[in-house]
Amino acid sequence: MVMRTKERIHPETGQRLVRGKRSVTLRYKGMKEKVEMPGWYAEDDSTGESGLHDARDMCVSDRVINRMKSREKGFYSPEEIHHIRKRKLGITQQQAGLLIGGGQNAFQKYESGEVIISKALNNLLKLLAVIPANFFL
Repeated sequence: MVMRTKERIHPETGQRLVRGKRSVTLRYKGMKEKVEMPGWYAEDDSTGESGLHDARDMCVSDRVINRMKSREKGFYSPEEIHHIRKRKLGITQQQAGLLIGGGQNAFQKYESGEVIISKALNNLLKLLAVIPANFFL
């Protein structure tokens, strides 16, 4: 059984850090979005600048950055992908990954924002959203 510590010491500043969330503004190509970023922070740091983040913490910021990248490219958002797959096509994530492409877990990653869809997949989803019956030909 692994015990998680409730505090850490910053390796550079020596400050005592506690687990928490801070509001951080992420930027990408002129866009910006606020996110509640989990991590280890100094108690007196409201900006989150002295924070330490592990891989799970970084998933939060990665998904926000991916959303901004998708928006910049004019691609569907994770919510729009979910809507097309579930409401328009009526198929599961596994079926979509196997039938449309990307593999069994691809649509879980697209719909969570973990992975950005390709231009080809975005274009295919545009067609299927308009005429879903074409999918079953």
